[in-house]
Amino acid sequence: MPMICLSDFEAYAKKRLPKTTWDFFEGGADECYTRDENLLAYKRICFRPRVLRDVSVIDTRTKLLGTEISFPVGIAPTGFHRLAWPDGEKSTARAAEAMNTCYISSTVSTCTVEEITAAAPNGFRWFQLYILSNRTLTEGMVRRAEAAGYQGLVLTVDLPYPGKRRGDFHNNFHLPPHMTVKNFEGVFEKENSFMYGLPLSSLDSSLNWNDISWLQSLTHLPIIIKGILTKEDADLAVRHRVQGIIVSNHGGRQLDGGPATIDVLSEIVDTVQERAAVYLDGGIRTGSDVLKALALGAKCVFIGRPALWGLTYKGEEGLRELLQILRDEFRLSMALTGCHNVSEIGRHLVRFSKL
Repeated sequence: MPMICLSDFEAYAKKRLPKTTWDFFEGGADECYTRDENLLAYKRICFRPRVLRDVSVIDTRTKLLGTEISFPVGIAPTGFHRLAWPDGEKSTARAAEAMNTCYISSTVSTCTVEEITAAAPNGFRWFQLYILSNRTLTEGMVRRAEAAGYQGLVLTVDLPYPGKRRGDFHNNFHLPPHMTVKNFEGVFEKENSFMYGLPLSSLDSSLNWNDISWLQSLTHLPIIIKGILTKEDADLAVRHRVQGIIVSNHGGRQLDGGPATIDVLSEIVDTVQERAAVYLDGGIRTGSDVLKALALGAKCVFIGRPALWGLTYKGEEGLRELLQILRDEFRLSMALTGCHNVSEIGRHLVRFSKL
């Protein structure tokens, strides 16, 4: 059966993956309210399409901090891609390179930053960073990402502690013995209490706004903060001179009961006022979702779980196919709402349903 939409890849992955892996990929925190709201919130947004606009030529290109990509969808950082496909993050990087878009590789990847670069040497990559209790290890990861040619640092700020993901507790989720968090292979051998590939004590729960300056002192790379959900924190982020913000609730995997990311996007965009680029992840499943997010002010969106579905289907080829479907759907949505290029997308295109 041909793959027509992202939910086709989802159904394939659910059927193909072991239950423990599927539950890990799909799980949210507690009752999964926020995870589900990320999707449902898009259904409450309707288009205001314009017609008779000569949409014979559509340009989906845009730029991320000055670097051109083919359409405004990148790959969000998710861990453990080898659970989906043997080559793991190397296949992800190749697919992103082939589609000329941005891949944010995770601290907890099952391939090293160097292996990911070698797999797709001409790709556009940012590195997602967790600040660890061992700051020397953190600094080392920043240096390695720089040396490997990464073009930005994405600092995740919504995980002082892991959220309570019930499925992973029920399944006693652990990485298979032949898989490790490759960026730290051999570093934590003496530890015996692990969660998601890292020791429970490894994350720095004392992280605060002063640490942004510390990180800036280490690197010349632009810093993008991932995990902002309020205008107050968005304002603090730009006051601390970050180059970008990703509006994110960690795919609903951290605080359950928080808002859908699309529901808070407008207030953050209005607060930032072009002082930094605003991006979004969470809930993107169609090209029309992408258009809605851009209409409300996001410069680009990032997909997490769908990228893992594409990998599960056919590795690099499957993820390329999924991204192409999303690009085609986005282009069609632009045409049917009367947009010729990304710069014409704005709030005039959408309204919120009264339901």
